[in-house]
Amino acid sequence: MSDSVVASRTVEIAHDHRAFDGHFPARPVLPGVALLAEVLEAALREPALAACIGSQPRLAVVKFLAPVGPGAALEIEFRLGPRVLEWRVREGARDVASGQIGRADIGGATAP
Repeated sequence: MSDSVVASRTVEIAHDHRAFDGHFPARPVLPGVALLAEVLEAALREPALAACIGSQPRLAVVKFLAPVGPGAALEIEFRLGPRVLEWRVREGARDVASGQIGRADIGGATAP
């Protein structure tokens, strides 16, 4: 990941988040698609990042590293690279996901 964080946001995952319904009853786990939605929504809340990823974000890389449960406090960090917007999601000291979104603000940009 690049050195400088250009934006970060803390997201609280509610105990009663709808994504936990049936996923899984004995040990609820936030589905990856719900975690990706949190990342994209956080990026779109920042005008500079929204302009960077455009109206149809292209996920270049996604890695799910650890499960996220109810009540998690997640820190989403964004770093601007030359061709991609890099992101990382942490719960405390633990990385839970990371990835890259292709930049739409660069003419002829392609995902790495």
